[in-house]
Amino acid sequence: MTELSPNRNLNTNDWIIETWDPAGSAFALAGAEKLHEAQSPFQKVEVYRSDKWGNVMLIDGCYMVTSKDNFVYHEMMSHPALYSHANPKDVVIIGGGDCGTLREVLKHPGVESATQIDIDKEVTIAAEKYFPELCESNNDPRAKLMWIDGIKWMAEADDASADIIIIDSTDPVGPGEGLFTRPFYTECLRVLRDGGIIVQQSESPLLHLELIKDIRQAWRDVGFECDITEQFFLPSYPSGWWSASFACKGQNDWQAKRDCDVPTKYYNRGIHNGAFAQPQFLIDAFES
Repeated sequence: MTELSPNRNLNTNDWIIETWDPAGSAFALAGAEKLHEAQSPFQKVEVYRSDKWGNVMLIDGCYMVTSKDNFVYHEMMSHPALYSHANPKDVVIIGGGDCGTLREVLKHPGVESATQIDIDKEVTIAAEKYFPELCESNNDPRAKLMWIDGIKWMAEADDASADIIIIDSTDPVGPGEGLFTRPFYTECLRVLRDGGIIVQQSESPLLHLELIKDIRQAWRDVGFECDITEQFFLPSYPSGWWSASFACKGQNDWQAKRDCDVPTKYYNRGIHNGAFAQPQFLIDAFES
C-alpha cells in the first residue's frame, strides 16, 4: 500500500494519515476521496470522505473534525462551562470556525448572545458544505459570526461584557499561537464579568502536560482563579486523550449548577463530574 500524502487525491486503497512525530505516533482512517481543498492566507483546509468515519476536515494536515466523533469535542468545549456557571447569558467563542461549539452553546435557552470570532472564513465555508449538521445554529438570531482576528477583537471588547469565553483554537502554532499568551488572557479577564469562566482546548494530557501547566500558570499570573483541567476521549486527536482547561474570574467549585436539560450525545451530569476528576499525575503536576 502506498504512503499517503495528505494533499493528494485519494483512492479506495489509501489512508488519511496524520503523523505526530514528537510522540512517535500517527492516526489514520481509510479514505475514499478528497472533497475540498482551499489555501487561505492562514492555513490549508481540506475535506476528505472516509470509508467509515464520514467526512474528515484537516487543517495544515492535522485532523480537526470527523463526522463520527466531533460531538464529544464540541459538547465538552461548551456544556461543562455553561453548566458550571450560575446564569450564562453572553458567550464568546474564539476560533470554532466549524461552528459545532456555537451549535452546542445555543442549545441553552438562557444564552442571549453567542459571538463567534474566527480568523479564517474558509473553515466555515467548508463546514457549511460538508458538515452542515454543525452549522444548524448559524442563523440563530442570538448568533453573531465574525471572521476577524480574535486577539484584536478581545482587545477592543467592552469591560465585563461576557459570562463565558471559549477558546476553541487550533494548536498553539501559526494563527492560533497568540491565543496562548498572557497579554491575551489579561484581555479575557477584563472582558469577563465577575464569576465568568474561560475555557481553552489544551491538547493531550498525555503528550502536552507542559502546555497545560503553562496555560494554567499564565492564568494565575494574570488574576484568574480555580483553574482545573477536564479530560475526555477523542479518538481522532493525538493519543486519543484530550483536554480543556478552565479558570474563573472569582470562585467556582466546577459542580454542575443545573441538571442537563438540552439534547446531548455524550455530556451529562455524570460525565461532568467524571471529566473534572483529576488523575494523580495532574494533581502532582500542579502541587509541585
